[in-house]
Parts: sequence; structure tokens; C-alpha cells
Amino acid sequence: MSNIKKLLEGVEVEWKTLGEIAENVSSGGTPNTGVEAFYGGNIPWLRTQEVGNGDIWSTSIKITELGLKNSSAKIIPANCIIVAMYGATVGKVGVNKIPLCTNQACANVQINAKIANYRYVYHFLLSQYKYIKSLGAGSQTNINLKIVKSLLIPIPCPNNPKKSLEIQQEIVRILDSFSMLTAELQAELQAELQARKSQYEYYRNQLLAYSMEESDQSSLRSNRSATSIQNSDNSTQPLSTLNPHTGNSVLQPRGKVEWKVLEEVVEIKRGKRLIKNQLEKTGKYAVYQNCMIPLGYYHKNNVIADTTFIISAGSAGEIGYSDVDFWAADDVYYFVTKNDLKSRFLYHFLITQQQKIYSQVRRSSVPRLSKTAFEKLLIPIPPLEEQERIVSILDKFDTLTTSLTEGLPKEIELRQKQYEYYRNMLLSFPKNNIKA
Repeated sequence: MSNIKKLLEGVEVEWKTLGEIAENVSSGGTPNTGVEAFYGGNIPWLRTQEVGNGDIWSTSIKITELGLKNSSAKIIPANCIIVAMYGATVGKVGVNKIPLCTNQACANVQINAKIANYRYVYHFLLSQYKYIKSLGAGSQTNINLKIVKSLLIPIPCPNNPKKSLEIQQEIVRILDSFSMLTAELQAELQAELQARKSQYEYYRNQLLAYSMEESDQSSLRSNRSATSIQNSDNSTQPLSTLNPHTGNSVLQPRGKVEWKVLEEVVEIKRGKRLIKNQLEKTGKYAVYQNCMIPLGYYHKNNVIADTTFIISAGSAGEIGYSDVDFWAADDVYYFVTKNDLKSRFLYHFLITQQQKIYSQVRRSSVPRLSKTAFEKLLIPIPPLEEQERIVSILDKFDTLTTSLTEGLPKEIELRQKQYEYYRNMLLSFPKNNIKA
């Protein structure tokens, strides 16, 4: 902290426009989308939706030399500052790490290296996002090149270019280190999350991979009668899955299992529609309609806790479980289980069938899933004690994954706030000598 204060102590600052410290400020262009020969080349072509406050190493679309020549697009060198002028990302800033061209909605600023460090300017513009966006006009708050060129940038020690660049470089070093720490943390947490998900999926698939002879399946489908079979252990498990007391694998199936058709072991019910003015912003019971995010709340429930359900429209095919009472709207089917089936076991099993269920979704303007797509699914019914054992194992992994999923954004947000704190401290210069 003291070093940072010392770095800026007594430093004179001159505010210059972005146009004054740039070698070039330009926008790009879009080749005619109706000409196939203009696209599919090897020239990266950037759009504003790909500008998101960070380094840009690639683009989703590439154009040809012919497309470049027949449009206003032009190649810009690496390390330009790119400001989004239109659309949802207006005001956001990026730095191209490769030569590329852009569409006309991007302002491309090549900084004069004798006056300013491009990353110093980049970090400062990041701190001005809300202000830049507020300068826009129209429903999408668009800005233009004139506005971009007029943005003010604080230049320390303007009469001593060498010292000015040294100060800028030190500020960049500090802020880049925080950005790097945040990126590394995000990568580490994402890797940890993926590892936990893979571990959960492995255990789930092994614990629920009950085998059944083809003849038994045919008989079950035709007669709709349960078939009792003994599970077979036909795979070698990793040492990490062995019970240290018994030497047996915790994944080894136990007891006999009955295969039944889903509609035989559960009552499949459809929720009841609520109109918009019936919904409450806060309330005791969440209302699920067409996704796993509550549509709102209601003062009554129509489904009790410990229930598995499936979305039939919108996010059709998504499988959920609730350990509290809730309201199921008409795009939700929920399962009332009988005494020989645990709802949480049903949930874990249906997750193994997720892709099969997704494949039955009718793709239209509103994706939909029919009840007939899952009511005939075959489900293994092991003894209740075995269901509880399986649920206990899988829930532990589910809890680990959930805690990581919830903790990941919070941890990244804390690092981001730390970066913003130091950025504001380093880049908050007085504005008492701005040119009129």
C-alpha cells in the first residue's frame, strides 16, 4: 500500500484525449454476407459480441482476402485497444493479441507508444465502462468514433516521457498481476469443479449400471411385468473405491434388482398453470415453470418435499429434485413415488438417462417434451437399503460439486473487487488541469 502511494506521490497529471495519444483510431467493416467467397478464409474478423473486457486471441468468424478488399474492414496490428460501440457490449474494452480486422461497430485504437502504455490505457478504460456506456444514444445506447476519440486519459509526468512511461508500466505490472491471479484462480476452480463432476458421474454410472439380458428386456416391454435378476460385477474398480474394512468395492452392486417400467412405479402428475398476476416476488413456495430457475413465488404449494420432477417445455428434458415443498406449473411433470422407490434414487437414475430424454425433445420455437417420451423408461428397483446406500454416496459428490459451483463465482468476484480497488486507487487522478 505504501509503495503504491509513494509511486504516485506528487505526480503531475495531464488529461489528454484518446485521439491525442493514439497513432490511429478507426472502425472496421462487414463484407457482404450474401457472398460466400468473402467468408471462410484465414483472416480473423471480430464482432462486438466478442469484445468482453479482456485479451482477444481468436475470432469465431474468418474472412478471405477478397472479403477484406471488398469491404471497409482493414487489418489492425496486435495490441490495439478495441472499444465496442454498438449492441449489448457497448462500452466494453478488449486488446487484440493477434493482427485482425473488425466490423464497423468496433473502435480500434492504436496507442502511440512514446506517450502511453497501451495496457495502462486499457486498464483505465476498464474503470470507465459505466461512464462510456452513459455517453451513448438510442435504445442500445450506441456510441461513435467521435465519442471514443474524445475520452480523457490521465498521463502522469507529461513533461518527462521516460518517467511517465515508467510509472505507467509499474501501474500495469500491479494491475496485470491481479488480473492474472484472477484468471489462474478461475482456471484452477474450473478444473477442480470438472474433476468433481467427472468423479460424481463415474460413481453414478457405476452404481446405477445394472445389467439385464436382452430377453429380459423384451419380456419386460411386452408383458410389462417385473423381472428379478442378480446383478453381475463385470468390471475391475480402482483401488480408491475399496472399503478399507471389508476390502469390497463400494461400487459393487448388492442384492437383487427388479426392472420395471417408470409409469408402473410412480404416478406421473402434471403441474397446474398460474397466470402472471398470481405470481409473487417473494413467498414461501417457489414456482417452477419452464426451467430450473423459479418463475416466481406463490403462497400455496401443490407438490411436497422430496420430489423429482422434469421440465416439459422451454428447458425441456431438464431433471430436478426439491427437498422442500413447491408449486409445479403446467410445464412440469412430477413423480409421486411408491413405497418401494426412493425419490432421490429416482432422481439420480434419471440423470443417467438425461441424454436419452433430451433426444426425445421436439425442437420448435418452444422445445417440448411429451409424457410419452419418458413414461416407458425402464428403471432398476434394488432393495430400499441399497437405494439409500447409493443415494448417500452420490449425494456426497453432489454436495461437493454444488459447493464448488456456488463458491466459484463468489471467489472470483472477491478477486475482481480486489483488482478494482487497486485499479481505482492507482488511476484516480485529480481533474484540475483538464483542457477546456
